Amino acid sequence: MLSSTSAPEVEPGLDGSSSPGTFVQLAEAEVAAAYRVAGFLLHDADEAQDATQEALLKAWRAWPGLRERARFSAWFGQILVNTCRNRLRDRHGVRWVPLDDETADAPTSIDPFRAAIARDELGRLVARLSRDHQIVIALRFWGDYSLQEIADRLEVPLGTVKSRLHNAIEALREEHEGQSKGRSR
Repeated sequence: MLSSTSAPEVEPGLDGSSSPGTFVQLAEAEVAAAYRVAGFLLHDADEAQDATQEALLKAWRAWPGLRERARFSAWFGQILVNTCRNRLRDRHGVRWVPLDDETADAPTSIDPFRAAIARDELGRLVARLSRDHQIVIALRFWGDYSLQEIADRLEVPLGTVKSRLHNAIEALREEHEGQSKGRSR
């Protein structure tokens, strides 16, 4: 998937860290987490695969320009989040739905992200948050990144990440309490 006949021209560094093989190793370590985060943000397995692959392609093309190889994870995470943001913006709230019941029940239509979010009350609540809050929640709890890693991926100050996370959790708490009170009536 990552090997290509049109590999970017790179000059290997003294430690060989600029090699295409190094890119593949670093990218392989990020793919599973990237797919989970994309799936959570996009709520669609196929679109998550496409977004992850698109982010890998963008990273591959930009690989020669990455100076700090040690920051690959944050750099790739930023590319992925921006790719997901672009897809969400381009979608403009449009959701694809099956045309008939037969298509909806077909085994190929099983989407683990949609099914999990539909079953999960917390997932439904998170879907109501702003995009910035959804991204921070996804990176922290689905991507399991530290606050500093999130700040690096989003290129925002650590305080901004802390604030967004706090505000998102408070909004979730308020929404959940509001729903709980509504059910008990």
